[in-house]
Amino acid sequence: MAEVDEASITRAVLRESLEELAELVESDVIIVGAGPSGLTAARYLAEAGLKTLVLERRLSIGGGMGGGGMLLPRVVVEKPADRILREVGCRLKPAEGNLYTVDVVELMVGLAHGALQAGARILLGITVEDVVFQGNPPAITGVVVQWSAVQVSGLHVDPLSLKARAIVDCTGHEAEVLSVASRKIPELNLTVPGEKSMSASTGERMVVEYTGEVAPGLYAAGMAVAAAFQTPRMGPIFGGMLLSGRKVANLIIKKLKGERVREK
Repeated sequence: MAEVDEASITRAVLRESLEELAELVESDVIIVGAGPSGLTAARYLAEAGLKTLVLERRLSIGGGMGGGGMLLPRVVVEKPADRILREVGCRLKPAEGNLYTVDVVELMVGLAHGALQAGARILLGITVEDVVFQGNPPAITGVVVQWSAVQVSGLHVDPLSLKARAIVDCTGHEAEVLSVASRKIPELNLTVPGEKSMSASTGERMVVEYTGEVAPGLYAAGMAVAAAFQTPRMGPIFGGMLLSGRKVANLIIKKLKGERVREK
């Protein structure tokens, strides 16, 4: 094994990390949350040539997928969302009706690998604590970020901001970005009433239907949609999450690039 020097290790980490972070200060799209909708959206956006950054407050990817259904290792998707998983190489097992089961780890890894291979960048351990806005009426033009460890420790440390042409809230049930924007920028006329109780079929349909731009520059996908529009929760079925991620990506591609997109 080759000899290594501790100072060289530290220099390599610092040099590469700081250069990359400086390059990510401005992106085309920032997605907050590395769950099913966020990772799906990231892949389609990056494939379209948009500079895409995913921020995740935890030190792991997957969002609500990792827990499966009551900590069991399989979750469900339905047609036509199965096509999205096939595109990233996930192996599906047919179940009843139009349902398929998929291993939760394969699902998380497949979606993340697809996003990274397309050119998206995922940063872990970063919390979005606020948004940046400009103009009157206001438009969302960036996010305010802090290391998650700093927040957990309770220290007062000034955050930094990252700029983007579009911000997507994929933070799940809490709709964290929408919530802070609604509370701190009343001119947006944005409310976050929270999701309804479970109705899987209705919830799957409505989360896709209501996915989109909720304020200038600010989009909602996945369960953040349910929180913003009070649609039902679904449980361990993720087809709506995947289709919501694809839809929000298509909307942003159309707006930022002026391209026509085709739903599969």
